[in-house]
Amino acid sequence: MDEVRQEEQKGAAKPEDAPTTAAEKPAPTATRPRPIPKRQAVAAESSGDGAAPSAPPAPAEPAPHPLLIREQELKLQRRRFLRRLTWGSIFTFLGGWAVAAARFFFPRALFEPPTVFKAGFPSEYTIGRVETKYQQSHRVWIVREADGFYAILAKCTHLGCTPVWIEAENKFKCPCHGSGFTREAINYEGPAPRPLERVKITLAEDGQILIDTSVVFRYERGEWDKPGAYLKV
Repeated sequence: MDEVRQEEQKGAAKPEDAPTTAAEKPAPTATRPRPIPKRQAVAAESSGDGAAPSAPPAPAEPAPHPLLIREQELKLQRRRFLRRLTWGSIFTFLGGWAVAAARFFFPRALFEPPTVFKAGFPSEYTIGRVETKYQQSHRVWIVREADGFYAILAKCTHLGCTPVWIEAENKFKCPCHGSGFTREAINYEGPAPRPLERVKITLAEDGQILIDTSVVFRYERGEWDKPGAYLKV
């Protein structure tokens, strides 16, 4: 009897439909969180919701010192000057070679003035005057006398320099070595070994004085008396 009562008491203490306790409930299964879409994550970061704090801004660089700026400007100007100087030297060198080449292919003889030229009418000249108008262009002086004209080649017989006419001293004077010549072209001082040469002088068909520097007359050879050495009017 005692055994039967004990079994009945056990059955009454644990009925089948009694509620189970929390300890006896089975543990719920863990669920994986759903991934956040990329667009939503970017929006969340931009809005600041849940985003990590951004890094602090970098400190601003200090402004350069005015002396340093000036030094940099001077260096830049110096570089520009050296560049211009270099290019200028190059162009000058090339220009010199170009001029030398031009003179080689086109010698000075091509640019010599014509040997024959007209020097105006006899009435345009004053008696006793030495006309130096054609000294630079043709290296010729024209001397007017009472009875005619003669033309002198402005070339010193020493080394070929061009003398100058000195009216106050009534003479031709070579500036190179001091040779002196009279109005008639006779040498009388300095190293010149002989008188100046005269050139051919005649009248053209129109009545103007015609000079031909290709024909010369030398005093020491007695050629000043030849036709063309003197023009009588």
